[in-house]
Amino acid sequence: MDRGHRTPSLTAAHIKLVHRDIEDQGPPPGQQVQTDEDYADWVARILAAHPAPDRPTHLFVYGSLIWRPEIDHVGERIGVLRGWHSSFCLRQLRFRGSPEFPGLMMSLDEGGECRGVLLELPAEDLEAQFNRLFRREFTVKPNTNTPLWLTVETGTGRVPALTFVMNRESPLYAANLMPEEVADVLAKSCGHLGTGAEYLLNTVTQLESRGIHDPGLWRLQELVAQRIGLI
Repeated sequence: MDRGHRTPSLTAAHIKLVHRDIEDQGPPPGQQVQTDEDYADWVARILAAHPAPDRPTHLFVYGSLIWRPEIDHVGERIGVLRGWHSSFCLRQLRFRGSPEFPGLMMSLDEGGECRGVLLELPAEDLEAQFNRLFRREFTVKPNTNTPLWLTVETGTGRVPALTFVMNRESPLYAANLMPEEVADVLAKSCGHLGTGAEYLLNTVTQLESRGIHDPGLWRLQELVAQRIGLI
């Protein structure tokens, strides 16, 4: 696949039009946050379920963990996860959304497949690495992104990897949105970490730079650019 030959319609100029300086007001009223004990329990459970503790540990990523991975990694390669697809199915009232300008983030939902990046993690102190990672990936209860060991296909074989899948029981789960509905949200959403449009553009460009062209995301960034262009 050719790399670097596609130029997104969505640009930094579009993002500047919708960016707002928003203070982090913490979890919205009524949301219960994860505690230190909750995170320790999640880490212990995932470590105990490690399918290959004597081999390198991998993390499968498909969105912001590609370009803001939170933890170190010692290598990366392309992988395909069958049975799950990336989807803007996680509603956001914080981070890249706010009560005034709600957003959507990607998570893995059931069905289809996802082409992404397999990160090899350092062997040292997985407990500390997972603790940092989990605190980033889910903050409220019930958790939105659930850590799970899944099998990823690579050019050299199948590899067990940690990833995060959408908890369909979460009240923040947004099912079966049409691309046009997602674009309507991303063209306006903003929180203290930035805009949904920026998140989308970063994801698309980082995937493209690795030779991963996602037609759905490419169409979505075109739709978001069109909507922002009408502001």
